Amino acid sequence: MSASTLTLVAERAIYLSSVQDTEDRKAIARGLRERDPELLDFLIETYKFRLFRYLLYITANKERAEDFFQETWIRVLERGHQYDGKSKFEGWLFAIARHLVIDWQRQKKMQSLDSLMEPEQGAPLELVNESEPSPLSQVLSQEQETAMQSSLGQIAAIYREVLVLRFQEEMRIEEIAAVMSTPASTVKSRLYRGLEALRTALPEGIA
Repeated sequence: MSASTLTLVAERAIYLSSVQDTEDRKAIARGLRERDPELLDFLIETYKFRLFRYLLYITANKERAEDFFQETWIRVLERGHQYDGKSKFEGWLFAIARHLVIDWQRQKKMQSLDSLMEPEQGAPLELVNESEPSPLSQVLSQEQETAMQSSLGQIAAIYREVLVLRFQEEMRIEEIAAVMSTPASTVKSRLYRGLEALRTALPEGIA
């Protein structure tokens, strides 16, 4: 098979994947408008680990993460008509979760995600198990992954969040910017600073 043929095949595959993705988003938008209970069950089952992991990392507190997890899905049910299917569902879902955390912080007379209480130094975040390992955990040993979780817990939440979205959720810079309602340039800056902070926090031999 020639190089030009391979290129055409690859382009066709990308196009079909894009069409399917668009159709899936439209189906989700339609189901949410109709408050389809089976769709909601499917979405919860599909995104429950990723959503809880995200909330756990940005709050550094399991009980708070569980509360926000439940409230996020209530908001999805209540505001499902607002999802138009033009963007990825997970970005919209994470944005809801993030706004809940920020609203809670503001009620505590704090101004932003920067003010989230930090966990105890060196205390690893306890993540639930999942049959499918994350892209990050696939390249780390158990000892390295524990060290990574502990180190993430030591850096500021505003940097921890962007690292999780980029490397755990594999979101593009533009998608992260949409979740955080911030310019892509800000995301890039936080990503750079977060990587520097993580490199400093990691035990010697892990970084």
